Amino acid sequence: IIATVGNGMVIYIFTCTKNLRTPSNLLVVNLAFSDFCLMFFMCPPMVWNCLHETWMFGPFACELYAMIGSLFGVTSIWTMVFIALDRYNVIVKGLSAKPMTTKLALFQIFCIYLHGLFWTLAPMLGWSRYVPEANMTACGTDYFTQTWHSRTYIMVYAFFAYFVPLLVIFYAYYFIVKAVASHEKSMRDQAKKMNVSSLRSGDQNSTSAEFKLAKVALMTISLWFMAWTPYLVINFSGIFQLLTID
Repeated sequence: IIATVGNGMVIYIFTCTKNLRTPSNLLVVNLAFSDFCLMFFMCPPMVWNCLHETWMFGPFACELYAMIGSLFGVTSIWTMVFIALDRYNVIVKGLSAKPMTTKLALFQIFCIYLHGLFWTLAPMLGWSRYVPEANMTACGTDYFTQTWHSRTYIMVYAFFAYFVPLLVIFYAYYFIVKAVASHEKSMRDQAKKMNVSSLRSGDQNSTSAEFKLAKVALMTISLWFMAWTPYLVINFSGIFQLLTID
């Protein structure tokens, strides 16, 4: 409920506030929309199934449930990738950076959903499949069937939907944090030379805001990966026969 309301408020605020309708914030709105859909469509069925201790909605609904989870899960993580790259472009490259445009932001969002649809539809076309998970309260990719299709799908899916984004985000934020630290150090050194406590002024508020946004985004991404890593571990434990069903 908190996630649904929170992301709904983000979408409302960013779309209704004129000053926030920037190309970069289109990615933020898309992230909020993706997370909103993930919570809105996934949580109610899971709660109902938990109350009945089994999947209650039939095979087709199971596949649809897993598809929605896969689509918006991939969409969220790759939106975070492009947000990180946008912050890298603004903070690290600075004035030499190519500015984000509405057309570019929309193209990136289109590519994100196209990428998500590929991984979402693959199990429906024979590369692995969607099945009820071990606890029978949710559905996802088949990580217990020891076939070439199931194993390769999960391994390749994990590579493009987890490891590659993780490396790109770490790369971007490593240089963002490095640039922030260098900037702060130079500001302190210059302030000491001028015998003042700080060089910050109203003209630098926008730059300071960029740094704060980067720090907030880094924390958000860290929490997101902490939430999804256990699911990756479960999938890998299944395909490598580290888990059994009693």
